[in-house]
Amino acid sequence: MDKFDKVILGGSAIIPNHGPVQCDIGIKNGKISAIVDRIDSTEGNEIIDASDLIIFPGAVDCHAHIGIYRSIQEDARSETASSLVGGVTTLLSYFRTGQHYLNKTGSYKEIIPEVLQATEGNAYVDFGYHISPMNSDQVDEIEWMVKEAGISTFKFFMFYKGLNLSASSTGGKSFTMSDSYDLGHLYSVMEKVAKLNAEYGNKGILSVSVHCEHDEIIKQFIKRVKASGLDGLRAYHEARPSLSERIAIHEAGAIASSTGVNVNLLHLTSADALKASMELETIYPGIKVRREVTLHALGLTYDALEGQGMGPKVNPPIRTKQDAQALWDGVLKGQIDWIASDHACAPAKIKGDELWSAACGFGGTSLMYPFMISEGHHKRGVALERIAELLSTNPARAHACYPQKGSLMVGADADLALIDLEKEQTITTEILNSAQEYTPFEGMTLKGWPVQTILRGKTVYKDGHVVGDPQGEYLKRPIS
Repeated sequence: MDKFDKVILGGSAIIPNHGPVQCDIGIKNGKISAIVDRIDSTEGNEIIDASDLIIFPGAVDCHAHIGIYRSIQEDARSETASSLVGGVTTLLSYFRTGQHYLNKTGSYKEIIPEVLQATEGNAYVDFGYHISPMNSDQVDEIEWMVKEAGISTFKFFMFYKGLNLSASSTGGKSFTMSDSYDLGHLYSVMEKVAKLNAEYGNKGILSVSVHCEHDEIIKQFIKRVKASGLDGLRAYHEARPSLSERIAIHEAGAIASSTGVNVNLLHLTSADALKASMELETIYPGIKVRREVTLHALGLTYDALEGQGMGPKVNPPIRTKQDAQALWDGVLKGQIDWIASDHACAPAKIKGDELWSAACGFGGTSLMYPFMISEGHHKRGVALERIAELLSTNPARAHACYPQKGSLMVGADADLALIDLEKEQTITTEILNSAQEYTPFEGMTLKGWPVQTILRGKTVYKDGHVVGDPQGEYLKRPIS
């Protein structure tokens, strides 16, 4: 019998939907080829002693923004390296035409190859893209994106509806560079994706992801907050109130129900938003809805961050302790389908000190497993297999790359995070390995960190250091 390329001995593997299993794992040609009680050390070309470690499937961080504020090339290189710290082996990033990213519009048949070329050779993890069709011509390209480009998820930003007529630095064109970016456009996107899911869904779910904030509510509340003189992160929370999430969720839900599309409600931040998302299932029995929550919505509050500048500014805003608790309750009750980072490397120079002009977003992908193991498992008793489902299996299933990703089973990619449950570390900007010069999580002490991250059988991160050159590959979805 040929030897395994790599053998992991003595670890406790967290099998999603099952639980911990004491076992040895054999890896060959980048795949898991054996999960058994015992493998002799002579059967492997390389041996990893995992006797004091927990083995998780590599995390699938399905919400990131590579290239939003910097070039795709440099962002992919630094921020996927940051992903490895958190045990992430697959990163799915959003992309759209308009301002930011490549700062242009046009046919995705030309733009997607440009994006992939910029990412390939720079990614330390396997990667995929979600695409936002911003105009009617791009809606017509959705079928090509599914059949040829490997795209299974499409996004709509509800709060952009009020921006599509605004002048900007793009020579008078709008921020979105769209023709009619409204609810009718959302209906067209959902209708098209639902139709294609009926044809191709047997190979993996096709879906529409929605950023749910209501533009008209936001505009009105921004006026009120500015008139009040309130400033800082509390002002931003009140200017984009949870009411805007609630209304937008109901609008998106009505259209999703009408079209029969699979809809993902992204980054819920409030008790209001979670309640509204649950109401959809009562109003529209049979609706295909999934819920996402971010690490920062669970772990940060605006009052605890006041005085730390505009680094924590993000859309939707960081909210209250009560909202965070409601979301944790949702996690514990099984109401949340997955947890993601919404990672966006936003350099300090584009944040500044002024609330309304500061850029939105910050990094978090390097904290995926550490945060959830510490705050979820150690502090709140969330089972380890449930954490594996929230960070790996569920996002892989929902984004059409399971079981190649998100599983610990024979034949799956050997993407693994070897974690020391007892390792305690205080977060500093330096250990997160990102190009971002700050982190809103600074000073938080977490217990349970990856000590080794393995991508398709190759060690890519070990003991705090990235190993080797970028070897990430593009995931052409849906994957059967």
